[in-house]
Amino acid sequence: MADHLEMGLDTFGDVTSGPDGGALPHAQVIRDVIAEGAFADELALDFFGVGEHHRADFAISSPETVLAALASKTTKIHLGSAVTVLSSDDPVRLFQRFSTLDAISNGRAEVMLGRGSFTESFPLFGFELDQYEKLFEERLELFSLLITRTSVTWSGATRAALQDQQVFPPVETGRLKTWIGVGGSPKSVVRAASYDLPLMLAIIGGDPGRFRGYVDLYHRAFAELGKTPKPIGVHSPGYVATTDEQARDEFWPSYKIMRDRIGAERGWPPMAREEFDREADRGSLYVGSPETVARKIAKTVEALGLSRFDLKYSAGPLSHNKLMHCIELYARRVVPLVRDMLA
Repeated sequence: MADHLEMGLDTFGDVTSGPDGGALPHAQVIRDVIAEGAFADELALDFFGVGEHHRADFAISSPETVLAALASKTTKIHLGSAVTVLSSDDPVRLFQRFSTLDAISNGRAEVMLGRGSFTESFPLFGFELDQYEKLFEERLELFSLLITRTSVTWSGATRAALQDQQVFPPVETGRLKTWIGVGGSPKSVVRAASYDLPLMLAIIGGDPGRFRGYVDLYHRAFAELGKTPKPIGVHSPGYVATTDEQARDEFWPSYKIMRDRIGAERGWPPMAREEFDREADRGSLYVGSPETVARKIAKTVEALGLSRFDLKYSAGPLSHNKLMHCIELYARRVVPLVRDMLA
């Protein structure tokens, strides 16, 4: 674990409910996410991330645009994607957008690259799903060159070749902080190490301790390369309220709506309250009072040797006001408790 544990938040811009119980317009949800990120900066959290999706239930399809708006309203918090779907994007344009965000934010930009657990972006941008692996492998290879070199020579099968190409704007100082988001593939863990990139584990179910094997694999891969391992983070869903009972009762209905909607597309049965409570008790739902959530985060940080923990605080239609209260409790109470527990 790093000397300083970073504590962050992320959201997919879930379409929330308004005062009348109806779904808010996507535009209002985006404005609310910007308010949530600005509040996270006021409360001195380390990181605020937004995911990329191209579907009706999530409002954010262009993370770096939302983050650029946030950069102008914040001063210290790091701003990044969670995740950017690299497979269906162009690495050069992606680098340019994030190097521009880095300039706007005075060096606070981060990008988290992933294959994405949703596939809507592939037909939308004209990519074939049977190239899922090849697109990610080639684009990650090119992106790794863009963040480490001033001019790039590259060729592959999925985009035009580059010959001694400079890409502008360059990152002003150092290099663009780039994470690899991994959902549970050993190959992806080794790939992150091979590119000398930090690892973000998306743990959305089950005992987080079962990911210890991936952490050990990541460290072994670095040892074989003769390099020092990069930081490891975890992204998991959760929600903080004044008491455990209040947190579960407020979070459960909205979480079930989101989980069942996605589950129906993937052939999962509807979620029962018992499964939800089990995940909150022993799994990867960080739902409860500040004390309960802090204990659970501290346990995960120690078990996996983390440098960052990001709470995915939004869930389906759960209202903006409740999300703001959750953010406040997370920053003012959970974060100090976690630091005390780990001291």
